[in-house]
Amino acid sequence: MNTGLQLYNTLSRKKEVFQPLNAPNVGMYVCGPTVYSDVHLGNCRTFISFDLIFRYLKYSGYKVRYVRNITDAGHLEGDRDEGDDKFAKRAKLEQLEPMEIVQKYTLGFHDVLRMFNTLPPSIEPTATGHIIEQIEMIKVIMANGYAYEIDGNVYFDVEKYSKEYNYTILTNRNLEDMLNNTRELGGQDEKRGRLDFALWIKAKPETLMQWQSPWGMGFPGWHIECSAMSAKYLGSEFDIHGGGMDLAATHHTNEIAQSEACSHKQPARYWMHTNMLTVNGTRMSKSAGNGFLPLELFTGAHPLLKKGYSPMTVKFFMLQAHYRSTLDFSNDALDASEKGFRRLMTAVSLLDKLQVSEQNDFDIDALKEKCIHAMDDDFNSPILIAELFEAVRMINTVYDGKGKISAEALAKLKQLVHDFVFDILGLKDEDAGSNDLNGVLEMVIDIRTEAKANKDYATSDRIRIGLQALGIQLKDGKEGTTWSKA
Repeated sequence: MNTGLQLYNTLSRKKEVFQPLNAPNVGMYVCGPTVYSDVHLGNCRTFISFDLIFRYLKYSGYKVRYVRNITDAGHLEGDRDEGDDKFAKRAKLEQLEPMEIVQKYTLGFHDVLRMFNTLPPSIEPTATGHIIEQIEMIKVIMANGYAYEIDGNVYFDVEKYSKEYNYTILTNRNLEDMLNNTRELGGQDEKRGRLDFALWIKAKPETLMQWQSPWGMGFPGWHIECSAMSAKYLGSEFDIHGGGMDLAATHHTNEIAQSEACSHKQPARYWMHTNMLTVNGTRMSKSAGNGFLPLELFTGAHPLLKKGYSPMTVKFFMLQAHYRSTLDFSNDALDASEKGFRRLMTAVSLLDKLQVSEQNDFDIDALKEKCIHAMDDDFNSPILIAELFEAVRMINTVYDGKGKISAEALAKLKQLVHDFVFDILGLKDEDAGSNDLNGVLEMVIDIRTEAKANKDYATSDRIRIGLQALGIQLKDGKEGTTWSKA
């Protein structure tokens, strides 16, 4: 079991040695999507990042219970318990039942993550499937004196909580500044404090998604679901809680408050957050007109894109930036990632064609140590990818006859590539399943090889140039000819 892993903890604002509560078991909770619309790229980056973390923890010998929720109720348009329910609003627009909206966009979410070749979580609970747990948690918070009920609504008392706990521990914000920057309560607002938030919301008669509770018919607030479900499946204390950095200031801050008000324990030891996306240097958002959905990125059906990019190209592009760094989308950056990914996959495809020798020119063990060191440094995927291109250099050197590799070293190199390219980064060769295309191209390559042997260079060049026009690039080497998508 790997004990050298360090990760950045938002709670302490520094890197810490990872020490699970109950090694080798690891509990990890990640805030999942609110399934009222198509999943956006910011969500995808978060889930790809935590898929990488999940994969590496498993590779390191840990037994991981990865819980990622589905928010299918209780998320209002505003973070301050304002506006319409997102599901009800979308249901009206599409003339569907709210749970039809939930089903439609949950399936879409899963489809997109399958395209990105992410592993499913160990448990994927839904808010609507855990109403009882949320009600029970609210009852305990009220019994402990940290919440109050007014006319069927239950609110968390931030002022009362802040006298005993640090409400801003996650973000290190000044509580007085937060109060000053929060609007005054109007006459229609029944909350006692400006920072108080809803644990349970009274339903209007026309509300379609509502449940019976000790406070009347209603539905849970957005924040309580994650506190209730993380406690149910991981306990009142667990190892890692993750999500996008946009969740830290409100959602995760309120999660910590609810959990401590209930169990008097800080829920997670390590809080991890992914950074935001930008497009050509500007923050990605629908209002700015520069936000595009995964399928638009795959097809190129967006004014800001000059063409489409495959799911693995996009995933490779995301992994080339550290999960805590801003990731800037541009056509040039995606083009560069496309070339890099293809170069990596082309080299991987040559592994089974390498000839072994008694002599060995490469230290595979040293390369493996560098790969592990990169991932042990807060899951540094860009450094890992840089190290993997050293493996690419080794493969191409041997294939071109400019270096020699022993059978033992080749076996280690194959294992390294399998572990880090496929098992940890979660990449896959998108051309590998094209058996029909493989067969056709092998036949064409044989015809070209025969033409060259007969000194029919006109036919040989015609095949090469014709394939290149179709996006297929041939590479002649000492061991024969290979192909890749240009």
